[in-house]
Amino acid sequence: MAFTDPLYTANMTPHQRAWFYAEYEQASRDEVVGVLLALFLGSFGIHHFYLRRNGLGILYLLFCWTGIPAILGFIEAFFMPGRVRAYNAEQAAYISSQIIQGTNPQYMQTVQPNFPCPACGGAVSPGAGFCPHCGTVLVARS
Repeated sequence: MAFTDPLYTANMTPHQRAWFYAEYEQASRDEVVGVLLALFLGSFGIHHFYLRRNGLGILYLLFCWTGIPAILGFIEAFFMPGRVRAYNAEQAAYISSQIIQGTNPQYMQTVQPNFPCPACGGAVSPGAGFCPHCGTVLVARS
């Protein structure tokens, strides 16, 4: 899914912009998948789990035997494109803020594979963008 809004990448270097697009590609959701999940699996709340709205997903699972979530899932299928766009915009804003705020040029020069994260001390794998333990933004040198 291509993301072309320059609002989130306006103040980034080309390296940061490439990093943003790579992270966004992992985090973004597809509108068609959201609509299909709401239509066919809406009675189980799968479309809510897809957008990380786990509380509503669990509620739909608890009441799936009543048939009410099936009706709601059909109705929500019409609202899913807007919800997916809002979710993707939230993800883009979060990723952009983490990249812009978390980049430290001095740290970029000292990070090497398998060195500890500066925040939590966990192992940093080669080319990692985020610490797998605490989620701190990392910039590993190539």
